[in-house]
Amino acid sequence: MSSPSQWPLPPQGVRLLTPAFLLEQLHRHPLTRDCYPTAMGYYPQAKGHRMRRPRHDDNLLLYCVDGEGRLRVGDTRYPITAGDLMLLPQGLAHSYTAGRSHPWTLYWVHFQGVSSRLFTEYMGYREGRPVVRVGLAPALAAGFHSLLAVGKTGYSSRAFINAANQLRHLFTQFALEANREQASHPTGLDLEALQSYMQDNIHQSLELDDLAEVAHLSKYHFSGRYKALTGYSPIKHFLHMKIEYACQLLDGSDMSVKAIAAAVGYEDPLYFSRLFRKTMGLSPRDYRSSVRK
Repeated sequence: MSSPSQWPLPPQGVRLLTPAFLLEQLHRHPLTRDCYPTAMGYYPQAKGHRMRRPRHDDNLLLYCVDGEGRLRVGDTRYPITAGDLMLLPQGLAHSYTAGRSHPWTLYWVHFQGVSSRLFTEYMGYREGRPVVRVGLAPALAAGFHSLLAVGKTGYSSRAFINAANQLRHLFTQFALEANREQASHPTGLDLEALQSYMQDNIHQSLELDDLAEVAHLSKYHFSGRYKALTGYSPIKHFLHMKIEYACQLLDGSDMSVKAIAAAVGYEDPLYFSRLFRKTMGLSPRDYRSSVRK
């Protein structure tokens, strides 16, 4: 395992190393072998913090929540500020240092597991792009505080199994926040406003041109940007919103399938039923029966 830095830890700082006997358990346990923490910590106002690893034996995530610093990978230097996420997968030589006048405050975790690379890439790492902008989100800091609580459990194996699964959740939360940050960029989409518009018009039949007009983009540019942010084309995502709302009506009301079809913008209940079955794997009537058992 690549060792954490030997930065002098202040009273409010945290540095935890997973003991060897637990690493072996986490490596073998079916609930944790995909991804588990090997070390983790919190460095507040880390003046003088620096590290150089010509050989990197595990995976490392560092989340800057205040101050600034610098990361170097190969011949490229990256300025780091609050809201930046550094992703350093196994084998990637690197060095980093806190800023002198305004040193960074970091949460960090070393991790291993057979799916480590998949999680790193899911959070946005690409070769030549080790820094992802995620912004400052309270949920991320809260996730780290919860994760670090494992340091007061007497090395309980169940507590570390729980921590490993909290870490997986934290990684997926980073991916969500990265998407939100990208969507809020001036050159991007106001995804929240656009999806609110889609929800407000759930009973309508909106076309791609209608949504692109709301986004003030050409339909081709809009469609590509939307899919990059959500994983779905705009129209398919709108369909999913309709089906989601239809499920709520099927479960929470006694409306007929025909009335529900009309409520989500379909005049033909048979066409609505075909779309519903394709999405949910059940007809609307079978879905209502299954959830009300």
